[in-house]
Amino acid sequence: MWDKLESIEKRYEELENKLSSPEIVSQKDKLQEYSREHARISDTVKAYREYKKACQDLEQARELLQEESDSEMLDFLKEEIKNQQQRSQQLEQELKRLLLPRDPGDEKNVIMEIRAGTGGEEAALFAADLLRMYTRYAEHQGYKLEIMDMHPTDMGGVKEVTFAIEGEKVYSRLKFESGVHRVQRVPVTESGGRVHTSAATVAVLPEVEDIEVEVNSQDLRVDTFCSTGPGGQSVNTTQSAVRITHLPTGIVASCQDEKSQHKNKDKAMRVLRSRLYEKFKEEQEQEVDEARKHQVGSGDRSERIRTYNFPQNRVTDHRINLTLHKLEQVMDGNLDEFIEPLVAYQQSLQLANMEE
Repeated sequence: MWDKLESIEKRYEELENKLSSPEIVSQKDKLQEYSREHARISDTVKAYREYKKACQDLEQARELLQEESDSEMLDFLKEEIKNQQQRSQQLEQELKRLLLPRDPGDEKNVIMEIRAGTGGEEAALFAADLLRMYTRYAEHQGYKLEIMDMHPTDMGGVKEVTFAIEGEKVYSRLKFESGVHRVQRVPVTESGGRVHTSAATVAVLPEVEDIEVEVNSQDLRVDTFCSTGPGGQSVNTTQSAVRITHLPTGIVASCQDEKSQHKNKDKAMRVLRSRLYEKFKEEQEQEVDEARKHQVGSGDRSERIRTYNFPQNRVTDHRINLTLHKLEQVMDGNLDEFIEPLVAYQQSLQLANMEE
């Protein structure tokens, strides 16, 4: 661990020299690459330097304690030793956390998909509520949300919707949202006032660059059609909507949100690349699935992760057994009270595995 931290600090100093070099400043790609790496390891280097300083202060206090005879000064030094010991232990734990293997997708933007599940029109209305929840969350965080493809219903629900969210480390915050979200409430279509249970599935995919997933144009079938609105009726007479099928895998992505066929094709390709990346990643991870089974969720869309109970003003995350009686705030996009514990729980499991 300590050798690794020394090498990270050395690399950090190398990067600082590179970033101040006129030669690198004039190369935009290199400058961005080195800046990202510098930012990625800066927290680790800062914590490591604080740890070394705490250890030095601790050693100095111990040396002074051996030489001191004044009772008041002895009490002061003993307290200082206690404080520095606690500080160094806290920093050591923080360094272990910072050295945990990073998810390669954590820095990326995301493509999210919400689909109405069991529950008919009520499930579609809940899917629309989830879309609003993530829209509000993006607004709170200063992220940019862009609808890629949406199929609304006559009553204002959503059969399915695909959207992108762009911002700093979006995937690291939203990746735990993948799974089945269940709602318990009285549907607007229910005349008897009975509580029904419905569900919607959420998928969170890291958005990837075209250089990360090679897609051969010969493997694609591109179909164009007229975009549709609620109920399936055509909303324009030009074939601006685009559906792209990746023939080797059968994966399909479509977009009809833009009036321009070219823009719809670009959006559909962004979704397709992310779906292909997720498929290839899942295939690679199947071999180590047993080692990952205790992590927070598997990302499996069949796994029920959260229940939203409207009559009791309650939201429960089943993975960490956390219940909040703040349903209105959660539905308004205040998700950090779930996201932070989920991140912490995953890190605690990783630390436990690392120490075994």
